[in-house]
Amino acid sequence: MKHRILALAIAALGAHTALTAWPAHASTPAAVAAAGVEYKTVSAHYAGLVHANYSDTLAAAKDMQSAIAGFVKAPSAEGLEKARKAWLEAREFYGQTEAFRFYGGPIDDANGPEGQINAWPLDESYVDYVVGKPKTGMVNNPKFKITKAALIKANERGGEENISAGWHAIEFLLWGQDLSETGPGNRSFEDYVKGKGENVERRALYLTTATELLIDDLSAMVKAWAPNARNYRATFEKGGKESVRKMIVGMGSLSRGELAGERMEVALNSQDQEDEHSCFSDNTHRDVVANARGIQNVWLGQYQRRDGSLLQGPGVRDLVAAKNAALAEKTTAQIAASVQGAEAIPAPFDRAIAKGSAGRPAIEKTIDSLVEQSRLLVQSASSVGITKLTLVEP
Repeated sequence: MKHRILALAIAALGAHTALTAWPAHASTPAAVAAAGVEYKTVSAHYAGLVHANYSDTLAAAKDMQSAIAGFVKAPSAEGLEKARKAWLEAREFYGQTEAFRFYGGPIDDANGPEGQINAWPLDESYVDYVVGKPKTGMVNNPKFKITKAALIKANERGGEENISAGWHAIEFLLWGQDLSETGPGNRSFEDYVKGKGENVERRALYLTTATELLIDDLSAMVKAWAPNARNYRATFEKGGKESVRKMIVGMGSLSRGELAGERMEVALNSQDQEDEHSCFSDNTHRDVVANARGIQNVWLGQYQRRDGSLLQGPGVRDLVAAKNAALAEKTTAQIAASVQGAEAIPAPFDRAIAKGSAGRPAIEKTIDSLVEQSRLLVQSASSVGITKLTLVEP
């Protein structure tokens, strides 16, 4: 996420062929109307879905933390690969939570931790050595005391690319710079082996500390959305129409300004590897899929949990279907098209954005679909009496 303030008016770039929605929603428009779905039932189910998604993310991140702890204790190529795999698995769940942003909730209100969870792009040399600069970064600065408080204070200090914490700092410490045109970074496990390099123990401490901070921040999100507590969720569930407005702002903002715009259009136009989201691991193509899936989750009121079970209940689609069944189905199909488009983007993303690449059309198609779905989301909001939807994106 790039920290820019953007007030975006949603506009269409053209219609797309409707595709079958995934997964098909169990409720028909007639059944929805008969059931009398209301703002409060939709917002209450959403709160449970948010809590489930953050809980799964936290559990996966704790598995990553265990893998990292095992690796730094006894560094090996196998241990490093295990830690990398755990990072990739946890990102699948976190990426879906991005649909819960952009409306001043606990993740990104004035005191929210989003900037130290998922900020990007990251200046590698701010954290550790890079090619040609072996002494650079906080890892190699003995005057910098590596603590969670220090990482928080250092995050974005002196510039928005001075990222010291979160998913991408951990990613860089696991993969290193991506210097390959065909694959991810290739940091050696020996960067963590005593006697093999400079500041090995500090690097290990930085990695474990950044991971601890991420766990703290994700835990705070789980707590904010926990049931039967005096927390943000309790207030949200009482918000009625305003809470549903926030849900649609989250979906629309991620659709157009952040995913289609900052994360795809910027990279497509610049063709610069530094503009892709997860550049060190070459996981950007999966980030796009997870983000698109997160929007679909909120729209349908469905979420596939980490244990494989399906959480299902009234979503925004159901409210819209009760008022305008045709619009609900059209929006459902468009959102499904965006997910399909995202899944068709080839890896690595930094090669797909290159001029003349066979992957560019897939990215362009997905951008167009996301823009069209944002237009339909605005129409959907209007159909249920929600009209003030200027989308502000951090």
